[in-house]
Amino acid sequence: MVTEKLVFYFLSAILVFSAGMVVSVRNAVRAVLFLVLAFFTCAGLWLILEAEFLAIALVLVYVGAVMVLWLFVVMMLDVNRAELREGFGTHLPLGLVVTLLIVFEMVLVYSTGQLDTTLARPPQAEAAALTNVEAIAAVLYTEYAYPFEIAAVILLVGMVAAIGLTFRGVRASKYVPPSQQVHVSPRGRMRLLDLPRGDAEPAQDDR
Repeated sequence: MVTEKLVFYFLSAILVFSAGMVVSVRNAVRAVLFLVLAFFTCAGLWLILEAEFLAIALVLVYVGAVMVLWLFVVMMLDVNRAELREGFGTHLPLGLVVTLLIVFEMVLVYSTGQLDTTLARPPQAEAAALTNVEAIAAVLYTEYAYPFEIAAVILLVGMVAAIGLTFRGVRASKYVPPSQQVHVSPRGRMRLLDLPRGDAEPAQDDR
């Protein structure tokens, strides 16, 4: 128990530090990297809480896909830092009000006593033999198989719709069929033009 608490406090300190660096660092690439560190640390905390599925989903989905995409987008965009810092003073009062409201809500929820660890029920004997991933998979692919398949179809339709909206047709692209590329002759690649050669006009003195 002592070792588990030490690991919990150590990971919590790293999580708080990385989350603070995400909103305080000026470089956008460094902010994304600190956010990746925060996700990894949060996954470690979920492993301590025996939530293996959430930890695996966080690493695979967010760190492996979403954050890598964000990192490439941030590195490719030319972000003007001066323009981003122009409206900081005007939005600061509203940000402080929202922060105080969030802290008040968290204190209000915690004061109800519903977050007491003694209220947590121990796992059942049958479920204790299974891991978190196996238990979720057993429920997901039996009782919720049809909603899971419907959600997959909806995501597929959304992906196809996004491709259809951004597709501009064959004429707008520079695609050349491989059959035409193979049958191209050297004469068809280059064309020489015999342009008439004119005499250069004499320069006039500006007087």
